Amino acid sequence: MAADKGVKVFGMWASPMAIRVEWALRLKGVDYEYVDEDLANKSEALLRHNPVTKKVPVLVHDGKPLAESTVIVEYIDEAWKHGYPIMPSDPFDRAQARFWARFAEEKCNAALYPIFMTTGEEQRKLVQEAQQCLKTLETALEGKKFFGGDAFGYLDIVTGWYAYWLPVIEEACGVEVVTDEALPLMKAWFDRVLAVDAVKAVLPPRDKLVALNKARREQILSA
Repeated sequence: MAADKGVKVFGMWASPMAIRVEWALRLKGVDYEYVDEDLANKSEALLRHNPVTKKVPVLVHDGKPLAESTVIVEYIDEAWKHGYPIMPSDPFDRAQARFWARFAEEKCNAALYPIFMTTGEEQRKLVQEAQQCLKTLETALEGKKFFGGDAFGYLDIVTGWYAYWLPVIEEACGVEVVTDEALPLMKAWFDRVLAVDAVKAVLPPRDKLVALNKARREQILSA
């Protein structure tokens, strides 16, 4: 496809934000070149393409760079209109998907990250707070296979990293956040997300991810 000419993704193998871009491109059937960044020693190309935040992911399409994963996912849906539909077609449903995506980004992610940096009673309280936040998000799954309805869509791409990364974080931290008892709809959704071909194709090796997160956690706790 001519529109694919020069599609490049700058990511980092363990980044749950960068993988969103790969999922979107794979759903659309777009060929791309993947550049794995060492975030401790960022490439000149990454800094040139994203001088504002200097973070991954960055999508470069025909020489034009875009940053921020959710922005990139929406762009991919619009740039390759005729492929797999990522955003809902109805304006109200699109607005709802964006609302929940923002809720997940600003509230749920913010509730999950501190679990990684704490222990004991403080950590137990944070797990309960995170579960409450995810319980609110889970209401958007009621009566549906995916947040996008019958098909894996925009909100599934934004929150899909939970299905793979959260169990890894749970293992690294010795806690349970998403259980059949606490979040049954989300737990069942995890299995459906991990069965999507586009998702499975680019997941990082689990043992490597667990080792990295355990090492990071030890580093944070001993600081």
